[in-house]
Amino acid sequence: MTGPPRFPPRADVVRALRAAGCVFAEAEADLLLDCAQTPADLAAMLESRLSGLPLEQILGWAEFCGLRMVVAPGVFVPRRRTEFLVLQAAALAAPAAVLVDLCCGSGAVGAALLATIPHGQLYSVDIDPAAVRCAVTNVAAVSGRVFKGDLFAPLPAELRGRVDILVANAPYVPTEAIAMMPPEARLYEARTALDGGGDGLDVQRRVVAGALVWLAPGGHLLIETSERQAAESAAIFSRNGLTPQVIHCPDLNATVVIGSVAD
Repeated sequence: MTGPPRFPPRADVVRALRAAGCVFAEAEADLLLDCAQTPADLAAMLESRLSGLPLEQILGWAEFCGLRMVVAPGVFVPRRRTEFLVLQAAALAAPAAVLVDLCCGSGAVGAALLATIPHGQLYSVDIDPAAVRCAVTNVAAVSGRVFKGDLFAPLPAELRGRVDILVANAPYVPTEAIAMMPPEARLYEARTALDGGGDGLDVQRRVVAGALVWLAPGGHLLIETSERQAAESAAIFSRNGLTPQVIHCPDLNATVVIGSVAD
């Protein structure tokens, strides 16, 4: 008598992942085995991973700042380096701060930030419908609000001059450099979440140009950028009336530019 189908040995799953070039094959195998409900589920998930689909989109979630964030196919997967952006914003935010997260993607940055701030108010925005659907789930878990639209356009008008912390992980990959990105990003994440224009800073320029209207006295704009682009990012802040500071974290290879408004 034939019994129920059996899951393959962990070693076989690890071997398949390693052969496909997965650097963290052991950890990925454990996650796939833990999430699969049946051997058929595991086979389908493993096939997707071997074809190059990001692990987080297969699992349906990504770990970010110790939290599980819902991530759907096609949606930008939050990077570990972006946790540095959250840490810097949290250090500047007072209790009950008004927070805005532009280019929010899955909503991970805003949701993780609000989780650290008692009584904060969060407004997250993205232009991509698939990202917004994920953000609604992630941001609702911390009682924030999500808006679909282009940067500041969908925000409630009453927020003008009242935003204490404005964060943006805007796309900053130069258009020509997208072809050199890992296939997981280049093939499976929305182009709008990656493409920053000719020098990678087009969306940053638009965010910074509009920030002063929305920031409160003493407020801060924080944008993730690359170490190579940081000097020009800081210059953009200065040209738009913000006092810039560049902070780099070697451990995470993360760079954040903070622009402050005078009290």
